Amino acid sequence: MRKARNALWLPVLLAGVALAGCSGSNAVHSGAGDAPAAIEFTKGQPVKAAFTDARAAGMKGVAENERLRLFVDEQTGVIAVMNKQSGEMWYSNPPERDKDALASGVNKGILSSQLKIDYYNNFGQVNSINTFTDSVSHKQIKFEPIPSGVRVTYQFGTAVKSAADLPMMLSSERIEAMLGKLDKTGQRALKIAYKEDPDKKVYVRNDSALNGLQLDRAFKAFEDAGYTEEDLMKDMEELQFTQEKPEPRIFLASIEYALDGGSLIAKIPASGIQYPSAYPIGNISFLSFFGAGSSKEQGAIFVPDGSGALIHFNNGKKQYPAYQQPVYGEDLTMKTIEDAKNEQAVRLPVFGIIRESGAMLGIIEEGASAATIHADISGKLNSYNYVYPSFNVVNKGDVSLQANGQERTLPRFQERPTKSDFTVRYAFLNKEEASYQGLARYYRQYLEDRGGLPKPKPAAEAENMPFYLQLVGGIAKQKHVAGIPYRTIEPLTTFEQSQDIINQMKNRGISNIKLKFSGWFNGGMDHEVPDHVSVDKAVGGSKGLRNFISFTREQGVSFYPDVAVLTANTGKGFNENANAARTLRGVPAALYPLDQALNRRDRDKPPSYVVSPRLTLSYAESVLKGLKEYQPGGISLRDLADRLNSDYRKHAQLDRTESESISIQALGSFSQANPKVMADGGNVYALPFLSDITNAPMSGSHFKIEDEEIPFYQMVIRGYVDYTGSPFNLSTYTDERQYILKCLEYGAGVYFEWIHEPNDKVKDTEYNDLYAVHYKQWIDQAAAMYREVNDVLKKVRNEPITGHEKLGEGVFKTVYGNGTYVIVNYNRTDVTVDGRTVKAESYLTGGVQS
Repeated sequence: MRKARNALWLPVLLAGVALAGCSGSNAVHSGAGDAPAAIEFTKGQPVKAAFTDARAAGMKGVAENERLRLFVDEQTGVIAVMNKQSGEMWYSNPPERDKDALASGVNKGILSSQLKIDYYNNFGQVNSINTFTDSVSHKQIKFEPIPSGVRVTYQFGTAVKSAADLPMMLSSERIEAMLGKLDKTGQRALKIAYKEDPDKKVYVRNDSALNGLQLDRAFKAFEDAGYTEEDLMKDMEELQFTQEKPEPRIFLASIEYALDGGSLIAKIPASGIQYPSAYPIGNISFLSFFGAGSSKEQGAIFVPDGSGALIHFNNGKKQYPAYQQPVYGEDLTMKTIEDAKNEQAVRLPVFGIIRESGAMLGIIEEGASAATIHADISGKLNSYNYVYPSFNVVNKGDVSLQANGQERTLPRFQERPTKSDFTVRYAFLNKEEASYQGLARYYRQYLEDRGGLPKPKPAAEAENMPFYLQLVGGIAKQKHVAGIPYRTIEPLTTFEQSQDIINQMKNRGISNIKLKFSGWFNGGMDHEVPDHVSVDKAVGGSKGLRNFISFTREQGVSFYPDVAVLTANTGKGFNENANAARTLRGVPAALYPLDQALNRRDRDKPPSYVVSPRLTLSYAESVLKGLKEYQPGGISLRDLADRLNSDYRKHAQLDRTESESISIQALGSFSQANPKVMADGGNVYALPFLSDITNAPMSGSHFKIEDEEIPFYQMVIRGYVDYTGSPFNLSTYTDERQYILKCLEYGAGVYFEWIHEPNDKVKDTEYNDLYAVHYKQWIDQAAAMYREVNDVLKKVRNEPITGHEKLGEGVFKTVYGNGTYVIVNYNRTDVTVDGRTVKAESYLTGGVQS
């Protein structure tokens, strides 16, 4: 809201509220002043039809290319895309939604909507509006042609005049002067609008009488009397009052639809999103029912949970929550939950609908880092199975204020909206590609065509698979001298001891070792920020590192010194007040260690901090400068391909989309300086810069609404990037057979994390999670596991996964690019497949290599 004395609002209202035309491409984000101007909807201006089709009854064709046709319904905003080859129609909203007996109330309106907007009021409470109930139903929808498509602009709410738009009070002299300028009708209207207050000797606005026709007559009386803003300013000064103009709840948003080959590009331009400053938009749900499957259809929803998962249409799991996950995991500056989450992150910004007759793949091209993927089944809110993205526009935090022994919580919003358009590509696949395998093939080719993957690795027959090993060098440990505590670096694996481990591994037949070495510089495992590189003397110092690098080259071991860029511990070179990312509460974003016993954050221990993204590039430059003299040949990035965080520092905000751009620049710098780059996680924007991924998603999160987990992630990246899951000895696997079978099914390398010293060296430290890492416990078992996995997968080295299917409960078949297949049986009993027996917890191979 804004003070009337600061704005020229009254003459406009007295003139009848002018409605200015507005297109999505010329509008701007509102939120720092006036409410958006309303759209002028010109009656009798229908959509121009380029063609019609009987299969799109009541809709008009507005764009066409060699593969698709785009139709719009000018009454409802519904769009449809026809696949010209198959004749299949894909609708933004279910064609028979009006017959849905399950959906009612607001859910009925949402079924017919293309956008749902959640916005906040001054108290931080959430309200929702949608395009059908709050725009289309009031005929506040506008169409404009754009190249290869159409722009649809929606207005939510109207600029309705109210009594609050008139002066709160007038003096006797002002009333007399105005009455002298009015006819009898005007005089009567003014006398009804204001009642005399004899105690204060003023006339006060009579709100109870100001509605309908009487309100219109009062506004006309002010207009006829020539009342101006200058008059209002004088009255406020003379009578010592101020008044605020109620801000109309007018929202504007546009969708641009354009055909591109076999895809529809649907975009919400940031420039077209407008909202009143008093009612910031929290998020926008986008085309929630595009391609939705009915309760009578067979099919599945593909969601990008971890490696990927399927939700079968109409699976009957009505008692379980809907699927909902943020793309690229949670923003640590927005983290509010103290419990540890045991769920896989979304690494790929994709989702899909699979039917027997065809499939649709949604690819978020802009705004992915501000997106959340949602999916649900029929039988809950409506009779449809659907998946869609929503996008954060303005995030909200809470600030607690204490006064007079009472605590009050107030909302605090980010200073400006997310700086990104929100764009989704919807690709339509024919019947023969209507499977998750087909979606993966499409997406892999999509990434390759756009430089989203590194160059494919050349197929190499009988080349050994990687064995991934993480060695932990030093950790910080508290010790005592004469009862006085002090912190020092406890060496768990020196460079010399690392040579010993590698020699023992090679003697046991382990080859193609890819070694990640953490805890080697700037104070151990959780090192100080990398604004410089100082090799820890506890693990061998600079000389030891040089000798070790020479050793790895001689032995053919790939060496990756591990660096964290986005997380900082207090220490030299880091001031959390100056350098940590800020939360919306205005405090440094702190990360407290996890209490394994309670599965909660332990606030009695010192935290680490989220580094502001503005420091990412300078830290990357410092690391590269510090490593230049050693020439390790590779680098391991602990968090740069795994995390994305905002910074809500006042007047210096960086949102997640901006943070993503910074991370991409830093990844490019590391890739340019190092022929091999390893990273944890593997978010899609990092893939072009990586040679190896550790802790890649090897499963979904096992949400109860899901029915199957699939290797979608692996089907996209195999043959371009080498990968492995989490270290076997620190994973949830209790059976090595299950781990081996997963490696064979998902085409992954074996991974262990070790130290040279006994396990009790980590006792009573902050690294109790390293409970089973002494290499002597594992090296013989690791060698046996590696030999078994390598004997199979070296035959398909660098081959993509071209096929994958579930043959039965716990039985899966994976087909690789050269025709070799592996059938794995996770069950504890034998199974028979095509007349061949697959032993319990075992596998068989076959296929003709070409």
